[in-house]
Amino acid sequence: MRDFRLYVITGENFHPGRDLVQVMEQAIVGGADIVQFRDKTGARTERLRKAQALRELTRRYAVPFIVNDDVELALEVDADGVHLGQGDLSLEEARRKVGNRIIGISTHAIEEALLAQKQGADYIGVGPIYATQTKADVVAPVGLDYIRAVSQQITIPFVAIGGIKLGNVDEVIQAGATRVCAISELVGSDDVADVCRSFIQKLDQGKG
Repeated sequence: MRDFRLYVITGENFHPGRDLVQVMEQAIVGGADIVQFRDKTGARTERLRKAQALRELTRRYAVPFIVNDDVELALEVDADGVHLGQGDLSLEEARRKVGNRIIGISTHAIEEALLAQKQGADYIGVGPIYATQTKADVVAPVGLDYIRAVSQQITIPFVAIGGIKLGNVDEVIQAGATRVCAISELVGSDDVADVCRSFIQKLDQGKG
């Protein structure tokens, strides 16, 4: 997979009254370079409609499109990949179904990260770094030390996630992250594109 810096996940509850596709387009315009569709509660027909619309959007901007958890939905809309949690379909079974599409795995401990890498994950999520309310089944924060451990032991791309804001992303970057994911801070803002640009600027500064 091609590399990325700013990973954005849909979070419609953070922008009530605003169109999902318009919000995500603003994120892409601002510099988000990979998009994940996450909807664990919507009806299947509605989730399919939204995923198809986002697939069309991301294809127009040549941005990779990932579907959370649902391998069948990912295949149906021809997504670029799927993201799986620790309790979801095994990476081995997912690989049989999606072939050479991108598979990302959420990890919360170095043992999980090492296993995901060994089993052939294309990237891993590392977190939650801080406390977060973006999903109901979130685990306890793992902290910055986990970023340091992953940056020293893992060779595949990893993205830091969980409670990351403009006010704390500098310490996330200093701990070794070169890719970050923010949800509420991005999609819940009044100017999504501008906040994305601010994240990109901080990531660029961190490389210096």
